[in-house]
Amino acid sequence: MSDRPAAEALVEVARTLRDATADLSFGVKVAYVYAPLVYAWDVHAAYLRRYGGRRGVALAVGMNPGPFGMAQTGVPFGEVRAVRSFLGLDGTIGRPPREHPKRPVLGFACPRSEVSGRRLWGLAERCFGRPDPFFDRFFVANYCPLLFLDEGGRNVTPDKLPRAAAAACFAACDEALRRTVEIVEPRALVGVGKFAEARLQKVFGDRDIPIASVLHPSPANPRANRGWAEIARAQLAEFGLCEG
Repeated sequence: MSDRPAAEALVEVARTLRDATADLSFGVKVAYVYAPLVYAWDVHAAYLRRYGGRRGVALAVGMNPGPFGMAQTGVPFGEVRAVRSFLGLDGTIGRPPREHPKRPVLGFACPRSEVSGRRLWGLAERCFGRPDPFFDRFFVANYCPLLFLDEGGRNVTPDKLPRAAAAACFAACDEALRRTVEIVEPRALVGVGKFAEARLQKVFGDRDIPIASVLHPSPANPRANRGWAEIARAQLAEFGLCEG
């Protein structure tokens, strides 16, 4: 069961991160920045309050919002159907001040399915059936709260940002990650993909917290298109975080 003070502490961490990243600049490579912690705040806070107060779980950390996932719903890996049907969350979503015409924010009316979110939450549903048993074992967060797009509407992942432009953002994200770990007291940290694993190693590599990783479920990753769920389950089982 969610611990209310811990959940509210996570809401405060998200609010601080939202404000710390509100006015950052990322250079000419990034033409559009979407901040779902601003325009989808109510649903994000609802996610934290309902599922985020459990201590001692494995903390799974993704990279940043996807254009058809968290950018639409405010939930990490937030594919619309999964958020509404599995997580039981819904709500009104606003719009970013500047949108690329190819990447509008339609909220829960978005017709596109984010493959990464469908795979991740689909695995959770298959393994645990309902959200609460899953969240008794895991909590899912994103490292960076922003979506970056270039002039053509293509996704710019955080690892592709110019180093100087990324520095202030990563500093705020690192601090939010530290505070999240202080609140959750996780038994393990799980990077969803190599970027998240690298950030976890950088921030917590000198701490006595096990750090694992799973293959990122993005369809841009060819290996993930060949049975991601089975690969991820095997990786989690190797670290004692899931039955094989």
